[in-house]
Amino acid sequence: QLHVEESGGGSVQPGGSLRLSCVGSGFAIQFYTVAWFREVPGKQREGISAITSSEDRDGGRTYYTDTVKGRFTISRDNAKNTVYLQMNDLKPEDTAVYYCATDALLHGQSNSYYFAPSEYDYWGQGTQVTVSS
Repeated sequence: QLHVEESGGGSVQPGGSLRLSCVGSGFAIQFYTVAWFREVPGKQREGISAITSSEDRDGGRTYYTDTVKGRFTISRDNAKNTVYLQMNDLKPEDTAVYYCATDALLHGQSNSYYFAPSEYDYWGQGTQVTVSS
């Protein structure tokens, strides 16, 4: 059974940084696509970043939504079976519950494919990120 668990959320001031972790168990995370989503009350869950499997070109391609591009970085540590989301220059509008999700997705697709919640069957429980002065 595939299982992922997020950690690393917290409260920071605007301009601060956090690093979220998504640890996989029961499977080798490097062979699956992992995406980060975030959700605020009253809005749809938003896909913000994804990394494809290590079998994809360049050992895995990364994808970002425009709202986080240049500020957030997704990476993977195969030895720790973990995917990270480094979040820099955080803004109040980044406040949300952040989820990681994983599944065996196709390679070479568009952002809309990797950021569609319906493509993922395995989700973590979420971690709260609050950005406030």
